Amino acid sequence: MHMADALISPVVGGTMWVATAGVAAYSIKKIQKDLDEKKIPLMGVVAAFVFAAQMINFTIPGTGSSGHIGGGLLLAILLGPYAGFLAMASILTIQALFFADGGLLALGCNIFNLGFFTCFIAYPLIYKPIIARGYNLKRIVAASLFAAIAGLQLGAFSVVLQTLFSGKTELPFGTFVLLMQPIHLAIGLVEGLIIAAVVSFIWKERPEILEKAALGKKLGSLSIQRVLTVLALAAVLTGGVLSWFASANPDGLEWSVFKTAGVEELESSGGIYQTLSGIQNKIALLPDYDFKASGDEGAAAAGEGDEASWPVVSGGTSLSGLVGSVLTLAVAVLIGFAVKFFKGKKPNFTS
Repeated sequence: MHMADALISPVVGGTMWVATAGVAAYSIKKIQKDLDEKKIPLMGVVAAFVFAAQMINFTIPGTGSSGHIGGGLLLAILLGPYAGFLAMASILTIQALFFADGGLLALGCNIFNLGFFTCFIAYPLIYKPIIARGYNLKRIVAASLFAAIAGLQLGAFSVVLQTLFSGKTELPFGTFVLLMQPIHLAIGLVEGLIIAAVVSFIWKERPEILEKAALGKKLGSLSIQRVLTVLALAAVLTGGVLSWFASANPDGLEWSVFKTAGVEELESSGGIYQTLSGIQNKIALLPDYDFKASGDEGAAAAGEGDEASWPVVSGGTSLSGLVGSVLTLAVAVLIGFAVKFFKGKKPNFTS
């Protein structure tokens, strides 16, 4: 559900940048009370895992579409909503800058759609009440499913509203919403099961992580080395190898746009679109999670891709998964240390 710049107007894009920046600033303020030396590396490793997991699109049977996890709910469950939102911002920023996945103008929309609704609505209002009576496997599955579905449904509807307010007549509201909501319902079901599997592992291994995230408490002296190791290895395996098995079908948003407008991507024209596209093309190290290719090579690769066997064993995809995971980890950890550093620099007027 990574929106391209062509789906929104500059006004909507700018507005969502401001809204997202406001939520991020508030989140930075709130995480200061529970951020410690254990929480920062956990924030980085979980963000890296979600980055890698987002590379694996799974086929939605009978639709010709695919989907991948959003990850916002999982981040909120393991880190708390505020650190979870900042981790999601790290993931989507790395994807937009270095992999040209999602537009720069639309980055505020993407962070808001995938981060706000999961971290600040689905997690506190759906997941936590279901799990409030205590963790067991049934409650974990139920809470993960209902919250994942709700988060993606709200995010998908937000995409529809953003295109509506942007005046995208190629995507009439009634048709677009009737395609976006059902396909993301299916994606939400799969994501809920994946989240339940990961949370079940954490619950059995270190349930205190879940409890402290829910209460906004520091991890303190809690040993989380095994959890960090398992999640880091899972990120490497997922991004480096399992990404070969990703579905080649268009994702839920691309599929919905195609079914509505007849094309997978809308065209955009104008100064800001061209400027941002130029910046993104220069910065992107591995566009579309593969090596850069010249025009002729790209056309040849596209022609071969239609008949390519599955899985697609690709060094460019593996490198993208590994580099992206490392960059995401670094940015998330840097945010954590920066917040901790500047918190320590605040003047103490009570002494």
